[in-house]
Amino acid sequence: MVVLKAARAARRAVLLPTMLTFGVIVASGGLLLMIQKGMLAEVDALSGNTYGARSRPRSGSSSSSTSRGQHWKGVEDPDYQIIQEIRNRTLRTVCKQKTMPHSILDLTASQRRTLLKHILVNDDYKFLYCYVPKVACSNWKRVIKVLSGTLDNVHVQIKMDHKNDLVFLADLKNSEIKYRLKHYYKFMFVRDPMERLLSAYRNKFGEMVEYQRRYGMEIVRRYRKNIGQSKGDDVSFSEFLQYLVDEDVETMNEHWMPVYNLCQPCAVMYDYIGSYERLHSDARYVLQNVGASDSVEFPERQAWYKPVTKEILHYYLCKVPRELLHQLLPKYILDFSLYAYPLPNVTHEYCQH
Repeated sequence: MVVLKAARAARRAVLLPTMLTFGVIVASGGLLLMIQKGMLAEVDALSGNTYGARSRPRSGSSSSSTSRGQHWKGVEDPDYQIIQEIRNRTLRTVCKQKTMPHSILDLTASQRRTLLKHILVNDDYKFLYCYVPKVACSNWKRVIKVLSGTLDNVHVQIKMDHKNDLVFLADLKNSEIKYRLKHYYKFMFVRDPMERLLSAYRNKFGEMVEYQRRYGMEIVRRYRKNIGQSKGDDVSFSEFLQYLVDEDVETMNEHWMPVYNLCQPCAVMYDYIGSYERLHSDARYVLQNVGASDSVEFPERQAWYKPVTKEILHYYLCKVPRELLHQLLPKYILDFSLYAYPLPNVTHEYCQH
């Protein structure tokens, strides 16, 4: 316990300046942008080298496909464009810093290995997709299999195989990786960090025995004086978050590893970063932009899926000790700041409602 406390104190000392830096960036940049454009004012369509919606011409794509994408951008709601522009500005500001990676060559071997294992390749439509667990990645894999011809349609009732019939950048030679990173359309999807963590917690510890045995029992042994008859299926959300506080982000399980570490948005310049909150409309935009047929649609949620509503998130967060959240946030601060997600509100007034 003494060693754990010392390690936590050391991490806080290192991460606090980073957290404050990005807090200032988001607060100042975001507020300035809102003042300049007006929170609810009409804004122009995004253009230029942006991470939010940067289209690029595709050889062989029809003019009708291009016009559909243009029309979609034209009816984009102003509030969402503001969020996208905040993301764009924050990413540009953060990623141009000398200490940030500017290509995959700047990453450590471990970081590069994680990144390449999470980028899926489609050579037919010339795109790369960085998948993030708990951000609809299973449905995106369905779509990719349909586009590559290994699945008839996205509605086929089969258990998703997350490895077979999929090509990852990690499977390719260095020259092939370099070419695709330079020439292919690159996209990823993000989600509110706390909502993603709660979704992972409920799914893995509430439904999957293998996770209960491997991670649940480790958590129980680490944080309880008396294990009792626990089988790892009774881990509390607070215990799970404490486990994350004490884990190294670069060796975490992919289901709760920060999005930044999975997809490295400074080392890879993504053409589009979609939102889980606007999943279908953003997915439609991506499919139009890569030239997919109109018959290929992003699938609806599975019937068994249990969504994390605002009320459910409110319930869980308000039961977590504030000090624990303060310890956790530095590890996910880039996921909050880069993608313009608000920090969790656990004030006394909020949690009373």
